[in-house]
Amino acid sequence: MKPRVKPRTDPIQVSVLQRRLKSITEEMGLTLLRTTRSPILNEARDFVTGLYDARGRMLEQTEYIPVLAFALQPACENVLRFFGDDIHPGDVILHNDVFSGGNQNNDVAVFKPIFHGRKLVAWAACKGHQADIGGAVRGGYNPEAREVWQEALRIPAVKIYERGKLRRDVWNLIFANIRLKIVEEDIKAQIGGCTVGERGYKALLARLGPTKLERLLGELFDSTEKMVRKEISGIPDGTYRGESYAFYDGVTDGTKMKIKLAVSVRGEQVTFDFSGSSPQTPGFVNAPQSATASALLLTFLMLIKPDIPHNAGILRPIRIVNPEGSFLNARFPAATTFGNSITGPTSDAIFRAFSQALPKMVTAGWNRFLGFAVSGHDPRHDAPYVDILFLSLKGGSGATWMADGYDHIGLINCAGGILAQDYEMFEIHDPHFLVKHEYLPDSAGAGRWRGGLGVETEFVMRGDNVTGVAFGDGVEEEARAFGFFGGKPGSRNAITLSYPDGTRRQAKSKEIIRGIPRGTVYNQVAGGGGGYGDPFERPADLVLADVRNGLIGVEAARADYGVCIDPHTLVLDAARTMELRRGIP
Repeated sequence: MKPRVKPRTDPIQVSVLQRRLKSITEEMGLTLLRTTRSPILNEARDFVTGLYDARGRMLEQTEYIPVLAFALQPACENVLRFFGDDIHPGDVILHNDVFSGGNQNNDVAVFKPIFHGRKLVAWAACKGHQADIGGAVRGGYNPEAREVWQEALRIPAVKIYERGKLRRDVWNLIFANIRLKIVEEDIKAQIGGCTVGERGYKALLARLGPTKLERLLGELFDSTEKMVRKEISGIPDGTYRGESYAFYDGVTDGTKMKIKLAVSVRGEQVTFDFSGSSPQTPGFVNAPQSATASALLLTFLMLIKPDIPHNAGILRPIRIVNPEGSFLNARFPAATTFGNSITGPTSDAIFRAFSQALPKMVTAGWNRFLGFAVSGHDPRHDAPYVDILFLSLKGGSGATWMADGYDHIGLINCAGGILAQDYEMFEIHDPHFLVKHEYLPDSAGAGRWRGGLGVETEFVMRGDNVTGVAFGDGVEEEARAFGFFGGKPGSRNAITLSYPDGTRRQAKSKEIIRGIPRGTVYNQVAGGGGGYGDPFERPADLVLADVRNGLIGVEAARADYGVCIDPHTLVLDAARTMELRRGIP
């Protein structure tokens, strides 16, 4: 008997397959952009689309915001464990529960199984942030929550379609507990996105056949694993430590939660160990395991080859140690809505750790997330409205070796994925009148390469019965985006409400503000990113250009960069600049 000959690996076919899988997930994303109704989805793009194999392993994803990098695979695996063999063509399954693989209860996933004949071969899935998900507060962000039931309607894996037939009783039960009709329409759009994914994957099956496709997918996993191992092998072996803090647990003023991280690199493997991080909080400043894993993966992918395919092969050389009971892996029934927002502090710890091994790959600190969700009644349409105000929360990124930070890019957990709202659409969707939205001068951390600029946003609220929910970080001095290697920190975040009677209120980083009167002026400052390297090494002509463009003030140029510029003519005094940089007073 002749021995079986293993088919030869074809790297070209594997590469073509990977790009086809990517294009399918992008087609799914375009479907959501064109069919969802909430601006959180169709403008801010707070969603992820993906394909997964019959075991729930990631085949490919398109994360329109990076924090959703690991948001679907754990949930898909949970769906499989729960339903077992009770999965059939035409089924559609809903899931959001953070204690069974979800990352945030507002992020609701739709899963659709893909069959070849009677055999389950893959899954198509879409997950998007919903405008409301029940719970005590419209919009889903509740800093007063002390347990998961006060945050949201928990949706463990449940079929909303079974064998192609809508389960009207289940559908009605779910949406009877969600305030806004728009959520129901957006879930329908996500089902449509999954149908597009199913159609694309079946076309692949028809073209390649199940046996060849399965073989190529195995080779794709192996190829991705090799790419990641090669990147890890380029990092010097050792253990690298980094720490950072999240500030204020929403319960006790002045609280700080430590993220303690040890990164161990051994050959082609890396371990991220969060042992010793602060215990879970009594408030909602906690994360489920999948949210912390997503934060870790998105940050690590920023430090290695950027075009590595997004599939389960990425995970093979990476080990995560994250003990249950810390605020990075909270136990049931903790409140965890703030978990996605802990990505910023988690990334800070990772960058600080890797700055010891990869100093030219890390970035300085990014501006911390500070959001403000508003809900109320729109008198123009006699209807409720909710908005997370993505327009105003996008600060600057940290600088890196040979590059300034990005201006107004937003949070590291969104890393350019979340877009600012279109001004006209903002005023159409919300009963607000936009006054300003512009770069904030002197907000970027000084450095040889400066941080990205933050922004200032101001508008007049013209809704009724308005409630605002502040949820975020970065208002404390210590929480400013840090500088690296002599670079200076970026500016702080702040939200100020100016009431019609002249009263001014500074929002805390986590609180609910009820009864905001019509005519209130809302002002938000989203800070800049941290600088990288000694500011005195920045070329004077670049500092001059920033001054002339109104991005840096004359005094800041002198104090931070040692660059002397005439305040009236905006002409560089080269001789005096040289003296200042030499330390001559």
